[in-house]
Amino acid sequence: MKNTDVREAAKRAGVKLWQIADRLGIADGNLSRKLRHELPAEEKEKIMDIIQELAAEG
Repeated sequence: MKNTDVREAAKRAGVKLWQIADRLGIADGNLSRKLRHELPAEEKEKIMDIIQELAAEG
């Protein structure tokens, strides 16, 4: 599975993929499709930042 680090980080933080997609301004299905292929480092970093923000918001 691709992007396992992103998926695991979201799971550990209790953040759902739809929440990440909402913050990115895209549909959750589009995020799922993006995660099928390994993301570029800068895009992955942006998603990791969003995960941290959402986890902090509780």
